[in-house]
Amino acid sequence: MSLCLVLKLKKDQKYQMFRYQILIEYMGTNFRGWQIQKKGKTVQGLIQDKISLLIKEKISLYGAGRLDVGVHAREQSAHFDCKNKINELDKFLKSINYFLNKNDIAILKIRKRNNNFHSRFSAKMRIYKYIIINRLSSPILEKNRGWHIMKELDVNLMKKGARKLIGTKDFSTFRKSSCRAKSPVKTMKLIKVKSFKNNIEIEFRSQSFLQQQVRSMVGCLKYLGEKKWSLKKFEYVMKSKKRSLCAPPAPPEGLYLSRVVY
Repeated sequence: MSLCLVLKLKKDQKYQMFRYQILIEYMGTNFRGWQIQKKGKTVQGLIQDKISLLIKEKISLYGAGRLDVGVHAREQSAHFDCKNKINELDKFLKSINYFLNKNDIAILKIRKRNNNFHSRFSAKMRIYKYIIINRLSSPILEKNRGWHIMKELDVNLMKKGARKLIGTKDFSTFRKSSCRAKSPVKTMKLIKVKSFKNNIEIEFRSQSFLQQQVRSMVGCLKYLGEKKWSLKKFEYVMKSKKRSLCAPPAPPEGLYLSRVVY
């Protein structure tokens, strides 16, 4: 083996990076969203700092999606690269959660990934769930964990509206003006509305979403459930591609990133 090749191999080994995926559960109430901001506490920023401190190496954390202020996650996915291999993953979990749990964050799992994996770009499906607490009295145990609506909603009418949203469509009506997505066209694989006791749960499945798309769709479904809109009006607003016609977006406290499928 030539000297040049030996030197190249040693250089490659020296800069070899290990990639890890983490699954994260958190309450978004006290954060300024997922993404790092210039000011304020964010989920991405806090986890990134604590991992860097724990492994004694500065890392960058990449998430599967940018969740707004107040939005929760049951299983957000993210990855980071580091120079040193983490040999005891269970020990790492216990140690990092010691720092994070007091901030309403938990790392559920960590797994080693190859360098082709990317938490955002490798995702095949994102599953969001929205919780509506539909009862007269204000929630106590579920405060900040769902949208409290006192007026009784027509769930069957909301189901009919949800079916209108399934498929490949231009979702401009439900797109926030600051959204940076290249196209407003998305494919909604599934929207499922189910009710139990005083809760209404709406599940959304798509490979990707526009900024504030889910909350905007829920806001329109709520208008439908309240019978402020007819099904015909709901469909007209959806097809109009006019953000100005959209109902007010549902508040963030009812939204959960449920799972990211790879």
